[in-house]
This record gives sequence, C-alpha cells and structure tokens, in this order.
Amino acid sequence: MTVNADVSHDMTLHVRDHCLCLHAQRAARALARRFDDALRPLGLTNGQFSLMMALNRPEPPPMGPVAALLAMDRTTLTAAVKPLSRRGLVLVLPDPRDRRGRRLALTEEGRGLLARALPVWVETHAAVEAGLAGIDADALRAGLKALS
Repeated sequence: MTVNADVSHDMTLHVRDHCLCLHAQRAARALARRFDDALRPLGLTNGQFSLMMALNRPEPPPMGPVAALLAMDRTTLTAAVKPLSRRGLVLVLPDPRDRRGRRLALTEEGRGLLARALPVWVETHAAVEAGLAGIDADALRAGLKALS
C-alpha cells in the first residue's frame, strides 16, 4: 500500500523546534565533542572516561550493571572495553560466581590515567555548567535522568 502524503514545511519547522529527541541528540553530540577535545591530550574519549569512571569501584563490577549504567548493550560495552584493554587500562576477568560472566577492573595504569583525567573533566564540566546561564543544572540533570 503506497501512501502519498505531503508533510508541510511548517510541520517540519515545528518538529525541528520542538523535538526533544533531536535537541537531546544535538546537545549530546556537542557535549561529547567538547569533552573529547578536553580529554584528547590524555588519549581518551569522553566515552572511555565515562566507562573508566563506571569501573572505579572497590570490587570489579559485572558487565551487565556497567552496560546498564552507561545505557548500552553488552555487545557495545565489549567493543568499548577492547581498546582500553589493549592499552592495559582495563582487565576483563572471569566472574568467580559465574564462570560464563565477566567482570571489568581498572588496572593500576588505568587508575593513574583516570586520576590525571579527572581534573580535566572537572574543569570542562565547570565551564559547561557556567555556560548554562539562567538554566538550573540540577533540574536539567533531573529531567535527563527522568528520560533515561
């Protein structure tokens, strides 16, 4: 069944100006570029920084909860871990409670790099929040959390 329906340009402009998904994607890309630029001298992307922070725990976490925290599936997490593992920053360990499962741990080198990256993140994050003049950053975070 073929439907030949035209969407008005006015509706296109309405979607452009009101679509929460579009605006969230654009903001996420802009933030990612900003943090990528800041972390590049350390050889990290913002995604790698977030992943390493998610692993900064007293005990190596299973892959499932890490994937959930980062809003990615396990296959994507596995792909994201590989370059960090090759660099000696992250270890993939068998889960002692379930041999089929895997746990992720920062190496000492990974913890050192994370410690060097944290002040870069703090400075960049403060600059981003300062640029949100007139916007309640806590309310923005709460709204974003509600969507996820």
